[in-house]
Amino acid sequence: MTTFVATVDHAEIVAQLLWDFNTEFDAETPTVQDFAQRFRHLLGRDDVLVLLAESAEEPAGFAMLTFRPTPYCDGPLAYLEELYVRPALRDAGIGTRLLQFALDDALARGCCEMHIGVDAVDTDARRFYERHSFSNLEPDTGTQMLLYLREL
Repeated sequence: MTTFVATVDHAEIVAQLLWDFNTEFDAETPTVQDFAQRFRHLLGRDDVLVLLAESAEEPAGFAMLTFRPTPYCDGPLAYLEELYVRPALRDAGIGTRLLQFALDDALARGCCEMHIGVDAVDTDARRFYERHSFSNLEPDTGTQMLLYLREL
């Protein structure tokens, strides 16, 4: 298993993974081609980080972070936009590897916090982030997006 920073050359791979993620959960989604076009732009930005995990030279999953200024610390705030592992490869530590790589990068950038939006009904994702020291900051009514935070 290798985990690395995606480049513009990986736009189509990341696009396919994001499309797979959205369709797995029956979410409305742009086409793979639209995602690829957007990723070709995003992957060249300094305030966007996309990580890829590969197993046997096949894409296993990805994480996408964005960084924005905040008045609460000297460094940026990290937001984990997406973290996805192919269903057949889950429970093998790939998500943890992607998240740890993201946390290490955020620390190196001087980030003070990492935020993640998690669907209230997604109990597996909630357990995953809580296991990795993230805390839910929103009241849980079971029908909304929750904000999870980890101080760095």
